[in-house]
This record gives sequence, C-alpha cells and structure tokens, in this order.
Amino acid sequence: MGSISIPDPGESTQTPSFDEFQRQTSLMTSCTLLWKELSDHFTSLEQSLLKKSDAIKDKIKTLDTETKASLSSLEERETTIENSVSIALQKVEAAVQAAAAAVGTSKCDDGEDNPEVDDSEGLLLRLKSYCVKMDSLGFWGFVASRKKEMDLMRAQIPMALADCADPARFVLEAISEVFPVDKRAVCVNDLSWACVLILESLIPVMVDPILGSSRVLVTPSVKKTAKEIAELWKESLDQRGGIENVKAPDVHTFFQHLVTFGIVKDEDLDLYRKLVVASAWRKQMPKLAVSLGLGHKMPDMIEELISRGQQVDAVHFTHEVGLVDRFPPVSLLKAFLKDAKKAATSILEDPNNSSRAVHLAARKEQSALKAVIKCIEEYKLEAEFPPENLKKRLEQLEKVKIEKKRPAAVGPANKRTRASNVGPMPPAKAGRITTAYVSSFPAPPTFVRSPSHTQYPAGVPSYSVPPPMYVQGTRSPPANHPYASYSPESAPLSPPLSYPGTPPMNYPAYGGYGNGMAPAYQQAYYR
Repeated sequence: MGSISIPDPGESTQTPSFDEFQRQTSLMTSCTLLWKELSDHFTSLEQSLLKKSDAIKDKIKTLDTETKASLSSLEERETTIENSVSIALQKVEAAVQAAAAAVGTSKCDDGEDNPEVDDSEGLLLRLKSYCVKMDSLGFWGFVASRKKEMDLMRAQIPMALADCADPARFVLEAISEVFPVDKRAVCVNDLSWACVLILESLIPVMVDPILGSSRVLVTPSVKKTAKEIAELWKESLDQRGGIENVKAPDVHTFFQHLVTFGIVKDEDLDLYRKLVVASAWRKQMPKLAVSLGLGHKMPDMIEELISRGQQVDAVHFTHEVGLVDRFPPVSLLKAFLKDAKKAATSILEDPNNSSRAVHLAARKEQSALKAVIKCIEEYKLEAEFPPENLKKRLEQLEKVKIEKKRPAAVGPANKRTRASNVGPMPPAKAGRITTAYVSSFPAPPTFVRSPSHTQYPAGVPSYSVPPPMYVQGTRSPPANHPYASYSPESAPLSPPLSYPGTPPMNYPAYGGYGNGMAPAYQQAYYR
C-alpha cells in the first residue's frame, strides 16, 4: 500500500488568486509602457541634440563665409580708396576750371533776378553754374521758384550736383533756409517739396564711383553736421504741434534727411514709427518707413492704421512690404467704404448741421469713392473689386453737386413804398437786389426808359411831379396809385416817354439808364 502524505500544518495550502495574478500583469504592463515612454523621450532628446548640432555647424559655416566676404570687401575698399581719391581730385580740378571759366559770366548772371530757361539743356546749365560756383543760396532760390518744372529738375539736379566740390555740404547749406527751422520772416508758401527734391537728388551723387551704394562718400564733418540738424529738428517737434499735429511735409523732409545721410538711429525707431503713422497718408511714407528700418514693425503699423479708419493707407503699406495675403486689400477697401457711408449717414442725422448736412455727407462719400477707385486702378484690383458701380455712384454725386450750383430763378423782391405818395423809397439793401442800382453821379436832366423793359401803355395822363420809374423786382407803386393794377406782361409796347425835371425828392437817379441797360452791381454781393 502506498503511503498517504500528510500535509504539514506549517505550510499554507491556499493557491494564488486570480486577482493577484491580474495585479501583477497590470504592473508588468505599466512598467513596459514607462520603459517605452522613457526610451522615446531619450530618442527625441538625441534627435533634438543632433538637429541643434547641425544648426550650429551651419551657422559656423555661414559666419565663416560672411567673415571671408567682409574681409575681402574691406580689402577691396582699402585698395579702391586711392582710386576714389584720385577720381575725386579730378572732379575738384574740373570744378575749379569750370568755376574759373564761369567768372566772366558771373556778373551777367547776377544781374538776372529770375532768368528764363527755355529747355532742359538751359536748365541744366543754369543749375551747374550755381553748383560750380558753390552758390548754395542762389541754387536754392532758383529751385524753389520753379515748382512747375519739378519733374524736369528731378533728372537735372543730380548731374548738376556732380560738379560741386562738396555736394553734401552744398545741399545742407542750400536747404538751411527752411530746414530744420524756417528762417523766413514771412512763410508765404511751403517749400518742403524743394528740400525733399534736393535731398533725393543728392543720393546718387554721394555713392562711391567704384563700390557703388555700399559706401557713401560723406566726410565726417558733414555727417556730424547732419546729425546736429536732425537733433535740432527733434527738439523743435513740440513747437511744430507734437507728433500728432506736425505737418506731413516737415516729417517727409526729416525722414529724407535721415535716409540721405545715413544717420538713422535705432533708439529713435519708436519716434519714427509714430511719425510714420501720423503722416501715413503721404504717398512716400511706406518706402521711407522701410528705409528707416521699420520693416519688422510694419504689421503692427498696418493694424494701427486699420483701427484708425485709414484702410486705404494700410493698403499702400501692405503692398510695399508684401503683406497682401495677411491683409487682403479688397476687404480693407470695402471696410473703408462702409465706414465712409456710416460717417455720411451720421452727418445727415446731425441736427446741428441741418443746413449743410447734405453737402458735407456728399463730399465725404465722394472723397472715399475717389480714393478707393484710385487704389483699385493703381494695384490692378479690377478683377476682385470691379469699380464700375463705384464710378456710377460718383457720377451721380457729381451730377447732384453741379445741379445745386446752378443759380435759381430770382423772383420779385419784397416791395416797399413810402407812406405818402411823394415818391418811392430808396433801396433798403441795394447790394442784395440784382436789378437795383444807385448812381453816384448827378442826375441827368432827362430820364429815358430802358428799351429792355416793358413800356407803359400809351395815353397815360401826365403829372406835375414826374412819376417814378419802377423796375421789375425792385419797386412797386403804392396801393392807391393809378398804376397799382398795371401788369407789364399784359401792356402793349409804346415809344419811350421822357420826363422833364429832376427825380422826385433828393434821391440819386434810380431806374433810368442812358445806355439802355442796367449796369451790374458789385460782384462781391452775389458770391
């Protein structure tokens, strides 16, 4: 017989439960997931380090390339200094010879206050004569007096400035009459356009003849003077009304001065930004903003212009910096028209402008339509925003404006008579009656009725006191007068009557004219 094993009472006879097994399985799964997560994390760190390492290597290579290019450029600049100096000396010698040759004609030129210039060649010769003699004040006066020839001078001034011994200093002396502070006793007209024209014309003259625009030939003393002028303009900004109220032409001149002489300051970029936004409607502002180093701030500037209701200006800025996709121009133009329509409606609803509300509202809408149509044509947006309906609306507004300007028919004026039948009263306000006339000359002995007026019917009884002559629209007889019921339209024509003697009472001659037609009164009364 086999033996039967007897269990030891100290040993546990309970088998592992299913829950314990499931718990251990869950623990193993969690450990596996954690291990995988840590493995992925370390793998991503390794890849990120590799990418950063590659980027650093690329930057090192780029820096090495830029360093080599800079060193080669410096070597080239150093080797071209002698050539540039020799070219400058040749220009100075040529200018001296031209100045010596011009001495003989200087007296003749000085005697002409405003010489006539028939063509572009004559204009160039005249400009060169001032530049050769370094007559900056004469050059300034000549340019400032010829605004109508601005387009022609834009091409001629750079060639004339090339004959100056020191073009940069010459230009600073020329514009010093009005920039940075206007020194004229009486500022009759704004000459900022002349400053901008001269400063723009100086840029191609100052570039290095060999290296080009990468090196600008400005002496340190002239550059220092230009910086002082810029600081003086900024100090006078409060006197000009502050950033929001300064005139846009002054801002344009200031910006062009900075760009021409290359004296833009990074610490003044916030000031430049505010000035650009305040004068954003100026056509050249987008390009000047980029030249001033505000390209990275252009999105914020465009958003500010949109918030100020200057969507058309924002469109110009977006096209200048290539942000058309971010700021669609058609949406901006439509929003501008919508705002203009709301403004016109608010003007019509304003009770304080009841007399001129229609006129002001029409002007507001007209200005908006013209600006939008011009913008559409400039940037070729006809396919996205057809301007035909806008042009029709503009024609309607123009037609209404023309019809309102037509003079209305003048009806008979208020009739006033004296209390007695002695004679008519003098004109109360002769200047307001188109047919009234008060002569300052003595009364003629005979009054002849103007043939341009309807005559009284024949057979009129005579009076001891000659009856006054009534001009239609100015006077009417008293109610008890024999002619009170007389109508000129129904009366037949008859020969003119003559009335001897002098006019009734002592009033000036009134109603009769020897030349057959009434003289016109002063035009100032009819404006």
